[in-house]
Amino acid sequence: MFYKPRKESGISAAFTIAELIYHSIARKIRKTHSHAVMSIVVNLLQMVIFVLAFYIMFSLLGLRSAAVRGDFLLYLMSGIFLYMTHSKTLGAVVGSEGPTSPMMLHAPMNTIIAILSSALSALYIQVLSLSLILFVYYVGFKHFVIEDPAGAFGMLLLAWFAGLAIGMVLLALKPWFPTAVNMITLVYQRANMIASGKMFLANSLPTFMLNMFDWNPLFHCIDQARGFTFINYVPRNSSITYPLIISLSFLMIGLMGEFYARKNTSISLSARR
Repeated sequence: MFYKPRKESGISAAFTIAELIYHSIARKIRKTHSHAVMSIVVNLLQMVIFVLAFYIMFSLLGLRSAAVRGDFLLYLMSGIFLYMTHSKTLGAVVGSEGPTSPMMLHAPMNTIIAILSSALSALYIQVLSLSLILFVYYVGFKHFVIEDPAGAFGMLLLAWFAGLAIGMVLLALKPWFPTAVNMITLVYQRANMIASGKMFLANSLPTFMLNMFDWNPLFHCIDQARGFTFINYVPRNSSITYPLIISLSFLMIGLMGEFYARKNTSISLSARR
């Protein structure tokens, strides 16, 4: 009932925020299933099913020759892993608690911590899942080689950051247009099944088709990731700078929009969701 605010040093406040984020991440992971391991297993199965489905499709349609020279499954996984990370992060950020959520009644919880924990929990699950898949594939099936693991992982982080930034903009719009934002999120995630470019190489596309995909930051991330993964592929029609600039721009717009929404939203608006 009575709350006496206490002054904290910068280091103490940082530890408090880190602790809040940690417990929020644990809560997010357990939210989909009472057992945290099952949340990871479900995501792991989703990734495996995606890889197997695309492997069968490419094999039946005779498209394996269009892939980069190297391990074909690694080619598929390099696209699917980044797509899943981007899509799951965007969905997690859009679905994070808003300013009228009951969780915000517990000081010093705030919306930024909720957004960060949603994004980091998605990254944690994706990185752990892909690490397990790559480990099993390397040990049990084929000893593959990733030319530049640090660069490839950097592109995964960039795809995650792009999902966080775009999700921030949609989250800022959600209190005002909840139904439209949910529809846009779903359409964007489904459109990226093709628009992300995970099924083909940017170098092999003609100009008129390249113009249909190069607007997408995830397209650049996946193509650059394959350049870091395979020694025989040098991406010429994509860049690292473009998704980074787009992501930073969306993040700034999203933060401004979230600040405005936090100050002006109400429970009556939340009831419309």
